[in-house]
Amino acid sequence: MLAQLLRSLILSQALVGFGIGYYLESQGMGSLAWAVVFAIGLPFLVLACSSLYSGYLSRPTGSWVMWCKAVLGEFIASTRIFLLYQPWGFRPPAFLPAQQNKGKVPVILVHGYLCNHLIWHDVIKELQDADHNIMPVDLEPLFTSIDDYAAILEAAVLKACQETSSNKVILVGHSMGGIAIRAWMRQHGTERVAGVITLGSPHQGTKLSRGALGLNAKQMAWRSPWLKSLAASETDAVRSLFKIAITPQDNIVYPQKVQLLPGTEAQIFEGIGHLQMCLHRPVIEWLIQQVQDIQQKETRQ
Repeated sequence: MLAQLLRSLILSQALVGFGIGYYLESQGMGSLAWAVVFAIGLPFLVLACSSLYSGYLSRPTGSWVMWCKAVLGEFIASTRIFLLYQPWGFRPPAFLPAQQNKGKVPVILVHGYLCNHLIWHDVIKELQDADHNIMPVDLEPLFTSIDDYAAILEAAVLKACQETSSNKVILVGHSMGGIAIRAWMRQHGTERVAGVITLGSPHQGTKLSRGALGLNAKQMAWRSPWLKSLAASETDAVRSLFKIAITPQDNIVYPQKVQLLPGTEAQIFEGIGHLQMCLHRPVIEWLIQQVQDIQQKETRQ
């Protein structure tokens, strides 16, 4: 669904760009080549403006150098994710087995709001290189309640455990994905959870969700009643399963440094944006290390 929507948006923007260039040519203000330039350039311009605007709204106190670095990095990341990876994913997510399957706890990858499983393109490659069992999911419909995604995660957990003969899973969530994992745990418990890793998840909500589409966006509003109810359902034992990563320059989830759960600490990555957390090599290396640590802990038990 999202891939089709993104393809339609890219085509619409290209047509608008071509129309602008054609009009300028018809007015004697350039050659027809400008129509091609505008058609190709407008989708990139839209993403650049979006990255700059969200970066401006969420600008943290601190280094302007890091802020500028994050805005530029987020533009590059959004270009890769929204123009290259996500629109052209025609195949649904499928279980990806490790070469040495025995004893490997499967890793379930859960994307965020207005994304699909292809945001994990780089992460999947690194997890495969490290020989892990991988089960990415797509959360659909796009604008439903986060509670509705629990059924999708439950199906993924069952499939991953069946494929690997494991009785536990490692769950990794980016942005809303981390909240969806918590909602699944509220419904289905933690008996099958070896560990949870979240990247840029709005555990306390985000101020950017005001005016965003969908019930899920409203549920992720800054300190929303839904998030408070979710937090009230969690014990110290549940929260001890979490490893959390944030960036102080997050342009989507802000205020940035408070996005923790009680009793948890965060791994902080400076100078990167929200989407960039799924592409940034130090984040991916940290993620792989956390997965391996959880795997080793399960092996010892």
